[in-house]
Amino acid sequence: MKQPLLILLLITLLSCNSQNNKEIAITQEKPNILLIIVDDQGYNDFSPFKDHDKTISTPNITRLGQAGTVYAQAYVTAPVCSPSRAGIITGKNQFRWDKPASWGPGLPSNVKTIAEYLKEAGYATAKIGKNDLGRNFHKNDVREYPLNHGYDEFLGFSAHAHDYWLNSQSIKDRTPDPFGTSALLGPLMHNMGEKSYEEGYLTDIFTDESIAFLKQKRTKPFFLTLSYNAVHHLIHEVPKKYLDKYNVKEIPNYEPDSLMAFKKHDAGTYSAYYDKYSRIGAINKNDLRYYYLANLNCLDDNIGRILDALIEQELDKNTLIVFISDNGGSPLTGSNNAPLTGGKYSLWEGGIRVPMAVSWPGKVEAGRIETKYVSATDILPTLAKAGGAVITDKDIDGIDLFEDAKDDRLLVWKWQKTWAVRKGKWKITNAKENHWKSEPSTQYIAPIRDDLTIKLFDVENDPGERNDVSKMHPEIVKELEDNYKAWCEVNIK
Repeated sequence: MKQPLLILLLITLLSCNSQNNKEIAITQEKPNILLIIVDDQGYNDFSPFKDHDKTISTPNITRLGQAGTVYAQAYVTAPVCSPSRAGIITGKNQFRWDKPASWGPGLPSNVKTIAEYLKEAGYATAKIGKNDLGRNFHKNDVREYPLNHGYDEFLGFSAHAHDYWLNSQSIKDRTPDPFGTSALLGPLMHNMGEKSYEEGYLTDIFTDESIAFLKQKRTKPFFLTLSYNAVHHLIHEVPKKYLDKYNVKEIPNYEPDSLMAFKKHDAGTYSAYYDKYSRIGAINKNDLRYYYLANLNCLDDNIGRILDALIEQELDKNTLIVFISDNGGSPLTGSNNAPLTGGKYSLWEGGIRVPMAVSWPGKVEAGRIETKYVSATDILPTLAKAGGAVITDKDIDGIDLFEDAKDDRLLVWKWQKTWAVRKGKWKITNAKENHWKSEPSTQYIAPIRDDLTIKLFDVENDPGERNDVSKMHPEIVKELEDNYKAWCEVNIK
C-alpha cells in the first residue's frame, strides 16, 4: 500500500511543481513597462518626425522612435501639465470629474490609475520624477501622492515644477519661500520621507535613480513611470557643457542671501527668481531658443542612459516603452511647435498635439509612422492589456493602441472656457490663447483669430489651423457641436 501512496504523492508534487513553473513562465512573459513622460516638448522638436527642426540634437529620442512606432497625431487631454497627466494615468478625460476644467483636477478615490491596475496584475510599480495632479502639493497623505494611487515606490516632487539645481535641505532652510510659487526647491519626496541632494542636476538625478531601480533584483515584472520635468522652466538651468555647446552664458542660480537682480521684486524670494526667468526679458528671444536646445540635449542624453541601462541589464527585449510629452511646447521657453498654431495653455493644435512613440521588440513595428489620430487616454488600456490587467471601469475613454481605431473616432476637450472636438479630419473649437499675455518666443505661431468664436478646421490637410471653414460647412459645425453637447450630457454629471 505504501508504494502506490508514494507514487501518488510524487505525481502530485510533480504536478504542483509543473503548475508553479507555468505560473512563473506566465509572469516572465509579461513585459516590463517603462512610461516616459517629458514636460513641454515642442511638436517640431521631436526628431523621429521626418520634418523636425534641424537645430535640435536628440539622437537617443531618435533611437527610441526608430525602435518602435511614432504617432504623428497624438493628443493629450489638456494643454497644461496637471489635467493632462491625470488623463494619461487614468485613461479618462479628467473633466469628467473636474467640472470647472481647471488647472488642478486632482484624483478622486473612485478613479483608478494604470499603476493600480498593473499592481493588481502582479507588477512592481515605481514613479520617479514629477508628480503633478494640481492639488494637495507637497503632501504624502493624500490620494494624489503616488504611494496612494498604485505605486510601491516614489522619488520626486509633487508640484508644477522644481528647481533643477537646488535639491538640498540646506537651501530649503535658507529660503524664505521654498514653496512660494508653482515651482519649489529643496529635498525630493522619497516614499514617506525626503531625500536631500547637496549636489547634482535634477534630470541626472531622476535618471540615476531610475537606473538604480532597473538594477533591483525582482521576481515580478516592473512598471516604471519616469516623469521628467525637462524641458519645463526654468529653461536656463542646464549643466555648463550644454550651455557652452549652444554658446549661451551661465545665469547664476538662486541664492537667498544675495539681492541678485530683484530690483523690481522682493529681494531674496524664490518666487521672484522663478518669475524673472520664466518670462522673456531677463533672457532675450534669441538666447531663449538656445537655452531650450541645451536643456533638450541634456534630456536626450539621459534618455540614452536609460536605454543603455535596459540593454546592460538584459531587459530591453521584453520592455514595452511609451514616450509622450504632457502637452505642447510652451510659448515661453523657446520650443517649436511648427507647423502647429499656438502651444501650451490653449486648445489650438500646438497645445494638445504632442510627440509620442511606442516600442516593444517583436510586438510593435519598428520604424513605422502612424498617421491615425490617437489619444493619451489610450495608454492605460494598452498597457493594462499588455500586462494582463482587467479594466473594471466602464467609462474609460481610451482604446487599445494595438487595435485599429475608427477613422471617425470622437475626441473631446474642455479647458476653462474653451472646448474642442475632433472627428475624422474635422476639428471644431472656440480656442483662445492663454499664456498670461506674456511676450511669446520667436518660434511661436499665432492663431489666425484669437477669440472665443467657433472655428472649424480640416486638420488633416490644414494642421496649422490657418483656414477657418466654418462658414463653408455649417452642417459639420452643427454636427460636431451636437456631438460635444451629447458627450457632456452623458459623461459630465
